[in-house]
Order: sequence, then C-alpha cells, then structure tokens
Amino acid sequence: MPIRLAHAPLEKDAKLECVSYAPFRDGQSPLVKGTEIPPEQIAQDFAQLAKISKCVRTYSVQNGLDKAPELARKAGLKLLLGIWLGGNRVDNQNEIITASELAKAYPDVISGIVVGNEVLLRGEMTAADLAATIRQVKARVKVPVTYADVWEYWLRNRAIYDAVDFVTIHILPYWEDLPIPARYAATHVDTIRKRVAVAFPGKEILIGETGWPSMGRMREGALPSRANQARVVSEILQLAKREHFRVNLIEAYDQPWKRRLEGTVGGYWGLFDARTRALKYPIGQPIINFPLWKQEMAAGMGLSVLIFAVALWRARRRPWAPRLVWWLGVFLSATVAGCLLGVAYDKMIHESLGVGGWLRWGALLAAGVLAPLLSASALMSGRPLPTFLDLIGPRGSRVTMLPHILLGLTLAVTTVIAAETALGFVFDPRYRDFPFASLTMAVVPFWTLMMFNRPRDGARPIAEAVFAALLAMSAIFIAFNEGPRNWQAMWSCAIYLLLAVTLWRARAVQSRG
Repeated sequence: MPIRLAHAPLEKDAKLECVSYAPFRDGQSPLVKGTEIPPEQIAQDFAQLAKISKCVRTYSVQNGLDKAPELARKAGLKLLLGIWLGGNRVDNQNEIITASELAKAYPDVISGIVVGNEVLLRGEMTAADLAATIRQVKARVKVPVTYADVWEYWLRNRAIYDAVDFVTIHILPYWEDLPIPARYAATHVDTIRKRVAVAFPGKEILIGETGWPSMGRMREGALPSRANQARVVSEILQLAKREHFRVNLIEAYDQPWKRRLEGTVGGYWGLFDARTRALKYPIGQPIINFPLWKQEMAAGMGLSVLIFAVALWRARRRPWAPRLVWWLGVFLSATVAGCLLGVAYDKMIHESLGVGGWLRWGALLAAGVLAPLLSASALMSGRPLPTFLDLIGPRGSRVTMLPHILLGLTLAVTTVIAAETALGFVFDPRYRDFPFASLTMAVVPFWTLMMFNRPRDGARPIAEAVFAALLAMSAIFIAFNEGPRNWQAMWSCAIYLLLAVTLWRARAVQSRG
C-alpha cells in the first residue's frame, strides 16, 4: 500500500546541505583497476543533483573525479572534496598532491577537504600517521580540513581532533553494532551528535554520513525498505533544520558495485535509482515499497487460479471423489503462492548478483511456482511426496511419470538451496539475504503433500534425514544469532524447520509409475 509521510523526504524548493556522490553506474566499479568515468557522465549527475542539493561530497580524486571541481562550478554546486587514504603510501601521496592543486585552482567551489574516509575503521593507518597526513594537507591548502569516520572511532582516537578544523562523523543507525530500528533512527543520530559535541567542544560537528537503505536484509529490528528510507531521511532533515546542524546524506545514487562488498543492502542507500536515475521519492507522491504491486498482485491471483485449475483437472480424471483435506492443502498452497509471488519476484530482481546469484534465486523462484502446481496434481492423484531415492535410486525403483519426476526435482532443488543458504547464515551471515518468500512458496506445498498423502510404512531415507537434521540445527542457531526482532530471520527459520519436518517424515516407498 502507498505510504504518506508527515514531511516529504525532499521538500519543494528546498535543498539539501550536502549529499555523498560516487559517479559509478551499473557495470562501473572502482574495484576494477583503470576505471575512468567520462566528464559528461559526471556533468549529467551534477546537473540533476544541483536541483536538490547545495553541495556534493566526493571520496577520491581518482576515476575521473579530478574533473569534479570544474564540473561542480558549472552546475552551481559546492564541493566537499575527498582524499582517499589506504595502506599504499604512493597512492596516498598522489591523492594529496592532486587534491591540493584542485583546492588552489577552485577556491570558490571547494568548501573543505576530507582527508581520509574510515581509514582508522579499516585499520589501514595508525592515528599518528593519519594526524601527520592531515597536517601535511593543511600546510598545502587554505580551505578547512577534516577527517571522516564512524563516531566511535573519533572517541577512540581523540588526537585526530587537534589536527582538524572541524569534526566529521558517520552515524549509520542500520550498521550500528546494536542495530537501531527506523522509527528510532533520527533520535539515535541526535543523541550521538550531542555526545560527540560534548567530547569535542569548540569545533563544528558535521554529520558526514547518515541515511538508510531501501533494500536488503534485516539486522535485528532494522528493516531496509523504501518507506523506512524515506522516513529516516525526512526525520533527520527535520531534526537538522530544528537544531541548526549540517548533515550530509549518504548517498546521491544507488551504487550497485558496493553489493560485492556489503551484500544487497550496500547497493541501495541512494536517493536516486541507479538504473533509471529517477528520484525515489518524487515530491507530493506517496512512497510505495513495491512500485509494481498492482502487476504483482495480478500475477499472484493468476497463479492461485492456475493451482486450483490443476487440482480440479486432476480430480476429474480420477474415479473417486477427492478428500476434503486435499482441497484444504490446495487452498493453503494457492493462497501462500498467490500472496508471496510478488514479494518473491521483487526480491529476486533486487537481490540477485552475478551469474551464480541469478541462477540461485531464479531456481528458487521457479521452485516456488512449480511446487504448488505439481503438489496440487499429486494431492488429487493420491500420490505421496517423492524421495530422493525415487529419482536417483536403483533403476527399478525410480519414478517414471514426468509430473512426479518434476516434483522430485523441485524438492531436490529447494532442499539444496535451503541447505546452502542456512549454512551461509551459520558461518557468514552479515551480508546475506533471507529467502523467506520463495522458500515458503515451495515448502508449504511439500509439507501439505507430506501431511495428507504420507505413506504409512517404509524406511526413513538417510539423505532426507541428514538434510532435516542440518536444517533444524541451522534454524535454531540462526534464530538465536539474529534475534527475535528480525522477523525475516524468524520467518526463514520457521520455513527451514517446516522443510526439516517434511524431510524427516519422508518414507522410502516405491512410487508406482
């Protein structure tokens, strides 16, 4: 449903103080050596950003950004020029020389220089080396000089305070060690800003990065979404206006390349969409988490109708009347699939990265569509859920009917992807997305088929038992690790457990046909 806010994120005729800018579009990345962004592309972006902001903050003078001051002057923008520092001293010196020359050539454009971004957080420089570098830059330029890092690192490295002209802190409620829900994000920003101001009196405290992601996985109670992003941005801007402090939002445009470093959530902090270059929150229009919700709802309804049609077609081909619980299973599968198809599709579009990612989430969505259709047919035929032995066991015991083979393959694909994602959340969870929508679409039909058409005898297959144990143990660990406020994690764990129960109750009985 569309959502309206008390205050629009960007108000008519008002401009932001500043916004972080990286020039990379889809297919471009600073991680690829030699990437050079053409001036025309930066000029297009600056012309657009000049309509909503007074200033842009850059992070480097490489990749074509040495042209940023000239292009910012033409667009009527001020520039908070960034010097990228890392572990390579030669690269650092090249950045310093270029930035210093630009500051001398464009004093009317460059309002300040940010010497290093989160280099202490990354552990690539010591505080003493950083302070010396900041003083080196100050000796070369006449504009104010600062350093930018997460607020905790300022409190841990107070010596940097003496070297800078003003303090630039990053406050990202989503990324805090204890994630802050969107409804408390602005209050958290205000609290931290005042805390840092007490620790460092006498100098301006600039919030150099703050914002919220519009897509990605939950962290405890912190949910990325378009509506939450708009809410957080709106409330922080209103707070800054009331309390008269400067804030730089992260960031101007979504940056797809960041997903390789930070997962899906890393690529969706922008005010503008990366592909369309359109503002996510046009002034005066309601915010919609799922812009294609009408089409997705229609597709979901169509899938539900198709599931019932398959069940009715199969029921009419049998000489006996279908049991009531079979129709209950079909109803449950069709309802779940219809309600979640749009969500599953949206997650696949936004969360798939690289060939492997598209194959994984595409296969899981296909399983989510096929499982209720094939399970409805099996239910009405009185057939049980096939086991893995039905597919790969001794030749004489394998199933031969195409619908049952497809059902078994769909179950196998779902199980393998479920196990892979569950283990991922156990061993490397920070940037992984929860596959709750597509997984639910696939698992619920399997569970109904197991419940209503389960064989009364037969041995428990070893493969199913192993997968069931793995999924159950992983789900328990994930639930404990992610916390009860993360409903995406709790939902995913519930589906892992439901699949574990389904596999555990499987029985190896030869299917006829």
